[in-house]
Amino acid sequence: MLAVLVASGATSVMAQVCPTVTAAQDIDVRPDYTRTGKPFEGWGTALAWFANVTGGYPDPVRNRLADLLYGEQGLRWNIARYNIGGGNAPDIRPYLRKGADLPGFWRRPAGASGQDWWRPDDAAMWDWSADARQRWWLDAIRDRVDNKALILEAFSNSPPYFMTQSGLVSGNDNRLDNNIKPGASSAFADYLVRVTARLEQSHGVHFRTLSPVNEPATPYWHAKNTQEGSHWTPEAQQEVIVATAKALGKAGLKTRVAAMDETDSLTFIRNWQAYTPETRALIGQLNVHSYDTFGQTGVRDIASSSNIRLWMSENDLSPQNVRQDFDDMRPPLALAERITLDLKKLKPAAWVFWQAVENVSPDPQHSSNWGLIKMDYSVPDEGEHTITISRKYYAMANFSRHIRPGYRLFEVADMDTTGAVSPDGKTVVFVHVNAGPYARNLKLLRQNLPSMKVGQASHVELYVTDAAHEAARLCGDNLTASEMSVQVPPQSISTLVITQAPS
Repeated sequence: MLAVLVASGATSVMAQVCPTVTAAQDIDVRPDYTRTGKPFEGWGTALAWFANVTGGYPDPVRNRLADLLYGEQGLRWNIARYNIGGGNAPDIRPYLRKGADLPGFWRRPAGASGQDWWRPDDAAMWDWSADARQRWWLDAIRDRVDNKALILEAFSNSPPYFMTQSGLVSGNDNRLDNNIKPGASSAFADYLVRVTARLEQSHGVHFRTLSPVNEPATPYWHAKNTQEGSHWTPEAQQEVIVATAKALGKAGLKTRVAAMDETDSLTFIRNWQAYTPETRALIGQLNVHSYDTFGQTGVRDIASSSNIRLWMSENDLSPQNVRQDFDDMRPPLALAERITLDLKKLKPAAWVFWQAVENVSPDPQHSSNWGLIKMDYSVPDEGEHTITISRKYYAMANFSRHIRPGYRLFEVADMDTTGAVSPDGKTVVFVHVNAGPYARNLKLLRQNLPSMKVGQASHVELYVTDAAHEAARLCGDNLTASEMSVQVPPQSISTLVITQAPS
């Protein structure tokens, strides 16, 4: 279903690299290589829940997962966000969802109760053996990703229970009230920084940023929720940002504050507008989620005018009315469209997934397509584990395997196409999302490609994810003509890689 058309002057030649179809829509890609962004930093995932589950699996299983996400034959991710758990009281009846019960790095003394026992200067109150499963992932990623490309961020969803008003890490009884105890922001910041420093020392890694709040000004976080979360008004956000920056400086860490990991751009903007110039100056990275895409260019402008690096630090999705189906093309197309829109409008330096691995939906009637990989979390650690890879995984591969750290995104007029160029200008990548029922002819002028000399051949390869292919290489050929037209199938994500052919 794919073809490469090469043309020179008035003559055209159809190179039968792959079988062709007759019905196709012509798409003028129209890249502008003169309008490139800053170097793209890469792709990754938050660890958190899935790492808290799968990090305890047998070595063959957890290593297979790590290879799928961070290995050279996998997604080739290079970014990870480590979730510093708050941790509920040990005598609280378990109510958090599987994996979301992240342990804190504290140890409550025997016989202690209530919330006033914490003494951070007492070494016996720290439990550095905690969170072994997520820490396994930290080591696994460190061992798979080149140190120059590896970027780690620590983030928090909630303070420890003894620093909260409700006594729970899931939120306040009133979802619009702050859950941090009045006056506890400095103690919370010290806790986060102390854990960050210990992880760096124990695991031989560096956390470039630390994000103390997550989706803070939303109505999501209430005491009866099944995951860690905490509401923070803009005033409370500023207080903990200032405290975290101060604690990092006192500890002598090179880590910078990231903020504020808001759920969408419009809420991010509202928070930012409430920040003082002094608070803004303490932020080394802006983090925003893209669960809603309204206002993304506004966040882009904030980052640009403030000269602060911007990440799209969390997203996943499951199209409505699409039940769990690992082969349905609607979820991967939706994910690919979201990535494309984020890269075009928000222009982030990195794009980070929420949970790469999700629990398989037990009820087919009320199921979803969250995650790239599904596993049954009810299976005991030493049981038989099945790793099911969805087509969303391969949609992600179409981006992350080819748009590599250091590449620069450039403007592309076609709304369904993302373009990137390698640091040396010798490799150009296009990722095109065709959600429609017809094939498309993607038209490009080859002589406009960076570093392409007149008469020099280009090597063209096409990788496709559709109902029949999983990020598969379908075509490859050397071309010298000035114009090319690459045909891509309907309902597909296609990656076109153009490199200089050897002289």
